Amino acid sequence: MKKALLILSSAALLAACQSGNPQLGKSSLDKVLKAMTLEEKVHFLIGTSETIVPGAAGTTYSIERLGIPSIVLADGPAGLRIEPVREGDANTYYCTHFPIATLLASTWNQELVEQVGFAMGQEVHEYGADVYLAPALNIHRHPLNGRNFEYYSEDPVVAGKTAAAYVRGVQKNDVGTAIKHFAYNNQETNRTGNDAVISRRAQREIYLKGFEITVKEAEPWTVMTSYNKINGTYTSQSYDLVTTVLRDEWSFKGAVMTDWFSGDDGAAQIAAGNDMLQPGTDLQYEQIMAALKDGSLSEAQLDVCVRRCLELVLRSPKAKGYAFGNNPDLVAHAAVTRQSALEGMVLLENKGVLPLKGAGKVALFGCTSYDFIPGGTGSGNVNRAYTVSLLDGLKNAGFTVDESKKDVYLKHIADELAAYKASLPKDGSADFYPVPRPSELDLSASELAASARNNDLAIITFGRNSGEFFDRTRADFSLSDKERKILNDVTAAFHRAGKKVIVVLNVGGVIETASWKNIPDAVLLAWQAGQEGGNSVTDILTGKQSPSGRLPMTFPVDLMDAGSSANFPIDSDTGVYFTNRRVDIGQKDVDRTVYAEDIYVGYRWFDKKGLDVSYPFGFGLSYTTFEYSDPAVKASGDGLEASVKVTNTGNVAGKEVVQLYVSAPAGGLDKPVRELKAYAKTRELQPGQSEVVTMKVDAYSLASFNEGSSAWEAAAGEYAIAFGASSRDLRQTVPFTLAQGKSWPAHDVLAPKQPVQKL
Repeated sequence: MKKALLILSSAALLAACQSGNPQLGKSSLDKVLKAMTLEEKVHFLIGTSETIVPGAAGTTYSIERLGIPSIVLADGPAGLRIEPVREGDANTYYCTHFPIATLLASTWNQELVEQVGFAMGQEVHEYGADVYLAPALNIHRHPLNGRNFEYYSEDPVVAGKTAAAYVRGVQKNDVGTAIKHFAYNNQETNRTGNDAVISRRAQREIYLKGFEITVKEAEPWTVMTSYNKINGTYTSQSYDLVTTVLRDEWSFKGAVMTDWFSGDDGAAQIAAGNDMLQPGTDLQYEQIMAALKDGSLSEAQLDVCVRRCLELVLRSPKAKGYAFGNNPDLVAHAAVTRQSALEGMVLLENKGVLPLKGAGKVALFGCTSYDFIPGGTGSGNVNRAYTVSLLDGLKNAGFTVDESKKDVYLKHIADELAAYKASLPKDGSADFYPVPRPSELDLSASELAASARNNDLAIITFGRNSGEFFDRTRADFSLSDKERKILNDVTAAFHRAGKKVIVVLNVGGVIETASWKNIPDAVLLAWQAGQEGGNSVTDILTGKQSPSGRLPMTFPVDLMDAGSSANFPIDSDTGVYFTNRRVDIGQKDVDRTVYAEDIYVGYRWFDKKGLDVSYPFGFGLSYTTFEYSDPAVKASGDGLEASVKVTNTGNVAGKEVVQLYVSAPAGGLDKPVRELKAYAKTRELQPGQSEVVTMKVDAYSLASFNEGSSAWEAAAGEYAIAFGASSRDLRQTVPFTLAQGKSWPAHDVLAPKQPVQKL
């Protein structure tokens, strides 16, 4: 079949050449564009339902007579998402499920993230896709956002630097990325109708900054606009956002595409500079043609978008005739995902039990010990060949695992899953619902006492899952009564026997920890670590590598401590979730969400209010210790260069994350207590070894956005430059004086219709 298609395509190309039609890649873009009919231009900007790679998210419109092929757009960001089996084909097309984005951010290691991106890009290339719909870098505005697992951080520097590294890695394979969701996509409830009401300053400093960093540092091929509105206008229909900010201010040169079925006016999307509409509808075609006819949209405006889409197609593997082989090195990539997960796991508590000494006998509790969660649901899921459970990971490492409860757990999990599926509506929406975690088993005191006698150690795994369409709930944030009971009962039984208990958190987002974290002997935040998760967790527990992950967000003591909790649809039950529904039901934070916390997101809020936290932003323990010494800051270019000596003062090898926080001079604009401006991870340091870590921050990165002057401003005066192991563990602080203030004008756009009433 493939040979027949190639022969047919060659024949069509030959006929086209003989007829004198210009050909994409052989003729100038000007000639190709000029040769397109108006109808072809409009069709070209709208996606199709053509199947080239089964399971891929979308394709572009082909025009054979002009040599314009369809290119394939496929989902991410934890790995390529395509169908793993195909009718009439004995081969399989599984992809590697890499760690979730939040875990990658927790590595604080841009070089490692780039390596993971490169492995992902190889699969994109070898499975015949052209643009990988990733990474996603929206801000963790609130702990309950259902898609936080696909995003990186509450801080735009971590989000932007991580995404830029990811993009560089993927695009080394001659395939494109689509950074998403541009922008302000911070809740799933009514995501296609929600109006995010945000001040210009908060937009610039928090919600757009990560995108700006990624665009400038990595040059992604495409940007995907989000579903929601910004201050009353759909993002895909906002000229201010898509053209003025993205193109005019940031100099983005690539194509912009919609998220699937977003917006409500195809002509307005094109007029805004949103070049490609996916997956494409007849209505969008009619809207664009009607606007061209009545003059509200000009053909010149249309041509700008057509040219950018032609440029995208021209640089694709399809246009270059790449003969993909459907045979990526999945074995090598499994090793990449296993190793990369180690650096993003965060050790939260350790009373001397870790690393484990010797392979003893282990009792496993918690359904997720037997059914490990590799990643979230929805378009961020990956069709993988397998998932390594914690049970199997421990056995692979030589542990003897008490399997007396294995069959009971697996049957319980299967029974609850079957009951859940049977309860779902029969209206076609069932596929969109995230699968809840099964409830925990009831275990008797005698069973636990016997387990404590017969085993050397207990591990309890608590799991959480989430995905598209639904935000998490208050109940999901906290341990359930059954989870709390199993934690208390197992810990009591094993402690009475003089044995230790470890809790593993196999979660995709923040959960409550303050009330129980001191009960077990260790707590490991494993996140959702991809298909090799059980092996990766075991590698950390046994000390194959010292944990070096650090939190890219704050863990609050109480959910309501977060400033954004005042304006987030906590426990909203409106039924307003699905992609094609846009409703106005008059409910606060469903139709319209006011970002009243303004720039005070995450640690910025907790520091401003002086609130206690369970774990601060940037926190993470190690199996060794580090000392910071010889801090220095000097002027460099128009900004500063900061350096500090880091020495491993412990007994095992390890890596340290050095975080550079800046406090601005007093006076002028209201400023956070401190803000992360740069970070770096050391190489693996042996005991006694040192490394001098150097970081640069330019003046623009020191600037805040002044709404009054519509400009970025870095104030003159004395800044406090702090070297921290977390936002609340500042090891060394040095003053730095910016002798002369600096300013960068920006367009006065994206203003809310009324001033945002701030908390």
